[in-house]
Amino acid sequence: MKVFIPLILFCSVSVWAEPFYQAELMFPLQGKHVHSSSIVELPNGDLRSCWFYGSGERSANDVVVQGSRLEKGSSEWEKPYVLADTPDLPDCNPVLFIDGKDRLRLVWIAVIAAGWENSLLRTKFSEDYLNPGPPVWNWQDVIILKPGEEFPKIIKKRFDEFDWDRGWAEYAPEYEVMIEEAARDPRKRQTGWMPRIQPTTLPSGRILLPLYSDGFNVSLCAISDDGGDTWRASGPMVGMGPIQPTICRRKDGTLVAWMRDSGDMPPRVMESTSSDDGETWTAAVDTDIPNPGSSLTSLVLDSGEWVLVHNDTEEGRRSLSCKMSDDEGKTWKWERHLEKHPVNTFAYPNMIQTKDGLIHVSYSYKEEGKGASIKHVAINKDWVKQGD
Repeated sequence: MKVFIPLILFCSVSVWAEPFYQAELMFPLQGKHVHSSSIVELPNGDLRSCWFYGSGERSANDVVVQGSRLEKGSSEWEKPYVLADTPDLPDCNPVLFIDGKDRLRLVWIAVIAAGWENSLLRTKFSEDYLNPGPPVWNWQDVIILKPGEEFPKIIKKRFDEFDWDRGWAEYAPEYEVMIEEAARDPRKRQTGWMPRIQPTTLPSGRILLPLYSDGFNVSLCAISDDGGDTWRASGPMVGMGPIQPTICRRKDGTLVAWMRDSGDMPPRVMESTSSDDGETWTAAVDTDIPNPGSSLTSLVLDSGEWVLVHNDTEEGRRSLSCKMSDDEGKTWKWERHLEKHPVNTFAYPNMIQTKDGLIHVSYSYKEEGKGASIKHVAINKDWVKQGD
């Protein structure tokens, strides 16, 4: 499946004076489960992407991380190849990015005992990644974060800030009591942290890698101040189920994290902010943006405008919207749909802007009864502003 507008790809920004759209599947529709893609621009203008592939997710031991490369100027992605495979364990939620030392870095999880809460955060990097085929990996390790004794205190403090009817039933433990108790367990708070969206690099060079936990239903950032060599945990983003954060930085330095809603009704994109470069975060609260329990992605363009790609419904993943804002996410003046279908599903977008000014989005793409793939779309902001 291809839609191609015959303009020369990856040229200077000035070429994109007209609305631009190009789309293709990274590989043909097939019967396996493919999900949670990531995309990155390499220094030479090539693109690389990754996703997980297999018979299922956390309980399917054949799940591996696959990848492909799109050479600059081409519209044909390479045949997929394996980027990571932990023997006899599922490998999921991969993220690709260029770290602070110009290395291609892959972060993903190996799922232990078929439980997201048991996931082990893994990483590897390559200094030889510009050639066709898979990168040559130089080093591989695990990332073990150690949220300290402040972690349960912040969780309790944030829960206390909410005005809500607590508890599930007369004989059931209250939701926040269970989370607070689990947060006091060092073993639980050091495992189960999962990536989804590529990191945000601050002007200081600090890297903020958004992570989340299905065990706690909270999020945080892994922070690196040495280009990606070592990582430590930020304070948590706490609310009624805020997970899978995507981060934008305002001109005044405030960081805004938008998150998937894994909590109670109504289903909305949730928001938390940080005024200290990601060290601490406010309680996560609902916005007015609908969210059907699905990941979203955001981006600050070189022009200063903000872009948000998400499933714009309260239920289901059959509509994928691209919104733009000229007031740092306070309002979304423009909207155009990447996808809309009564049966097919589109989910878990990931987004970057390349040096030529184009916006690239990769996402899970499934045609009912035909199979699944990862779709890549290249657009410019004029295409979004055109509207549906």
